[in-house]
Amino acid sequence: MNNQKYSHIIWDWNGTLLDDTKWCIKSANIVLKKRGLPIIQSISEYRKMFCFPIMKFYERLGLDFSQEPFEELAKEYIRHYHSNKSGDIHLHKNAKTVLDYFKKQGISQVVLSASEQSNLLSQANEFEVADYFDEILGLSNIYAKSKIDIGLDYMSRKNITNAILIGDTDHDHQVAKALGIDCVLISNGHQDREILKNCGVPVLNDISCIIKYG
Repeated sequence: MNNQKYSHIIWDWNGTLLDDTKWCIKSANIVLKKRGLPIIQSISEYRKMFCFPIMKFYERLGLDFSQEPFEELAKEYIRHYHSNKSGDIHLHKNAKTVLDYFKKQGISQVVLSASEQSNLLSQANEFEVADYFDEILGLSNIYAKSKIDIGLDYMSRKNITNAILIGDTDHDHQVAKALGIDCVLISNGHQDREILKNCGVPVLNDISCIIKYG
């Protein structure tokens, strides 16, 4: 993308820039163990099961909303997720290098995430990347339902026509389609490569491949 084909890059956060898959598995397994449910055994298993909406993912894990409301389960999961002090959450290797490259190219960069806004801002500041982004856009709650409306509002406010969305799930592809923009997916995040390939857009191995893409 060094030919500046795009004026804006819209980044997903979790799994795309932030490498938190292992910690998400650990957090989910705490919730599952507490209820005597089978735990997630591997990253491969997790990536095959993970999906949006998050409610569907919880159901795949065996959580029963007739016994406990989704909202309460989500709160418990998020509490465990944000208790991380072990270093299991960090930026993907070369993430800062890629962000710095596009900043020097003069390409506007934003984050569009299904994470709750204050948590998102906290992580972006913690990992010292907030300054790379013109805007950091998250949801107003922790339930990770969709980010399409936030993206549409951003596109309208900025009158953007030549953007690309970079993510790690088929939901990111759905968001890009709703926004009417191109999409590239990265396969070392939260979802299995075969699932991503079904989206019919380029699937790259890791974030460092983005610079040479296109």
